[in-house]
Amino acid sequence: MAAVSLSKSERAYIQSSLKAHPPLRADGRGLLDFRTVLLETGVAPLANGSARLNIGKMAREGGGGTEVVAAVKLEVEDVETGDGVDGGRVVCSVTCSPAAYSHLSSNALDELQHDLSVILQQTIAHPTLHPTLHPKNLTIIPRKKAWLLNLDAVVLADAGNVVDALFMAARAALWDAKVPRTRAVQYRAPETLKSPRNDAPGAMDVDEGTSGFDTRDMARTAADFELPDYWDEGEVLDGRDKWPICVTLNLLPSVHLLDATLAEEASIPLRLHLMFSFAPSAPPILQSMRLLGPAELELKDLKDSIAVGERYAKELFTALESKLREEDNRRNIKARDRFALMR
Repeated sequence: MAAVSLSKSERAYIQSSLKAHPPLRADGRGLLDFRTVLLETGVAPLANGSARLNIGKMAREGGGGTEVVAAVKLEVEDVETGDGVDGGRVVCSVTCSPAAYSHLSSNALDELQHDLSVILQQTIAHPTLHPTLHPKNLTIIPRKKAWLLNLDAVVLADAGNVVDALFMAARAALWDAKVPRTRAVQYRAPETLKSPRNDAPGAMDVDEGTSGFDTRDMARTAADFELPDYWDEGEVLDGRDKWPICVTLNLLPSVHLLDATLAEEASIPLRLHLMFSFAPSAPPILQSMRLLGPAELELKDLKDSIAVGERYAKELFTALESKLREEDNRRNIKARDRFALMR
């Protein structure tokens, strides 16, 4: 992506340090160690789901690191007019803060935003390549109305490994997302049933037993929907356990490393982005991959890298899953306390 500029001597020094025995990294980490990952969900009150993630924030200084905020916003689309898709759709967009990439020109920043958006869209929301990831509860009224799920991410700071951070933040926001519960309604004119008191000239016919606002037997004939007034926020997205994460292998001859800093990224000839999903009671699925850099990778080495990357991705997935469930418990307790105060 957007790496810093290094001289040949700086690049050679970093490469030789990474290949030393033992390897040497500027921050003292091992080759396979991630920097500290901080995660918080529910950071955008007006969104249907949101998360803020930081990799490498310095505890004492309170700054630094790669920081991404992701938010999910649902809006209604009309399927009959062609604006929407039956079953709903997902659209991903990534915005990069100019402050995070002050060294880039406007055109280069636009290209970076486009590349990151394409990676996210093609992995998470491609309608034909990854149909198993599509949530089944985006339908409101079959063939009439559906939810459009907008997944928007903002890169606030980039200190390296932005693609992994982007996918972790996106997964956390999708995990946190709630789909509003809806109830189908039907509008129909009541049948004409005249009562004796309506026989006067000019009086309106009233069906005392039927309402024009009828919510019974709406599965096939619903014309619109309403949002029941529940105190909770709705139901979680279907299949949220399957949302993928990314692990990036930074490849040097004879070694590879995880969670590279900007200087390390600028010194690495190849980066392999591997996007895996781990559905419960199912084998891992490689949803997509992307190889970046001027060097070449033999097919055998690519297969070996995918196998190794799957193991790292599983470890990262398990750690993120544990943190997301902790966030769920924290917010559920907070919601119960708020509800108790309202009673």
